[in-house]
Amino acid sequence: MIESVAAIVIVLGLLIFFHELGHFLVARIMGIGVSTFSLGFGPKLFAFVLGKTEYRLSAVPLGGYVHLVGESEEAKLPEGFTSRESFARRPPWQRILVVAAGPVFNFALAWFIYWGLFFAHGQTMLLPEIGQLADDGPAQEAGLQPGDRVLRVDNSEIRYWDELVMHIRDNRGEPIALQVQRNENIYEFTLTPQMAVQETIFGEEVKTPQIGIVASGETETISLGFFSSAREGLAQTWMLIRLTVEAIIKLIERIIPLETIGGPILIAQLVSEQTQEGLVNLLALTALISINLGLINLLPIPVLDGGHILFYSIEMIIRRPLNARMRQMATRIGILLILSLMAFAIINDILRLVG
Repeated sequence: MIESVAAIVIVLGLLIFFHELGHFLVARIMGIGVSTFSLGFGPKLFAFVLGKTEYRLSAVPLGGYVHLVGESEEAKLPEGFTSRESFARRPPWQRILVVAAGPVFNFALAWFIYWGLFFAHGQTMLLPEIGQLADDGPAQEAGLQPGDRVLRVDNSEIRYWDELVMHIRDNRGEPIALQVQRNENIYEFTLTPQMAVQETIFGEEVKTPQIGIVASGETETISLGFFSSAREGLAQTWMLIRLTVEAIIKLIERIIPLETIGGPILIAQLVSEQTQEGLVNLLALTALISINLGLINLLPIPVLDGGHILFYSIEMIIRRPLNARMRQMATRIGILLILSLMAFAIINDILRLVG
């Protein structure tokens, strides 16, 4: 129990702290003043001043925060800071970079985690070995059997299951030649994929070319070097960003039920569960949550980073700040949306617990 609570605090604290670190570093690179950079929230436990910035360790270890100098034009500058260091007086493109740095650092954190996992443990790949065949499917009718390992499709060598799937999905109704290994023997088969209904990870039913085979589940772990791990970690991060964006779109389209939205209780449950499974699983979940946090913050909703980016982008186009009254109204609507979403997510969490 104590281990799970500690893991939840560390994971959430790390994600929010890294997000704020992005804002802090880009602000300092731009020469924008930072009056306070706190690790944690609440009462100050320990602090020191370096340059003009006070660095704090606060009592509640769930993330942190950054106080930029002159976050609004009306804000009074702290002692020792000049108007040149004011955030609000910087060009919109500089403010956009500072605001966008938080979500970007969340993506970078996910990349670093996957990079480390691939470097330490290699990459596990599913082998192109057949486990089951669909009744009366093209593969069964052609004579393939469970245990067959696909070596080639047409003129292309097949090393892993994903490559086999890609070749079949690219088929346009033409016969394909499969070379398979069965025990010590090599056999050649010719078959034509058929269009069949398949359910996506989002629960949609789509028609794709299929030959009626299921993987056996046999895997192979590939050792990766430092730079190849970085490349694969970046590819994994980008793939999950794309999937998460697609999931958000499916939620808006109501293809994914709104009941699947989870809040802090679900996150705490997942972190607790993965803590019991080991450090690798916990780190992979942390990377996934970091990607989600980055994308959610980029949504064009006032009070989120994406909302500020939207305001500053409009300012660049019309060459003047948005009307203060309009900004206030948009911010109130944004707060209402965020609070409503949080309440809805928490209700979903509670219903899952009691269901």
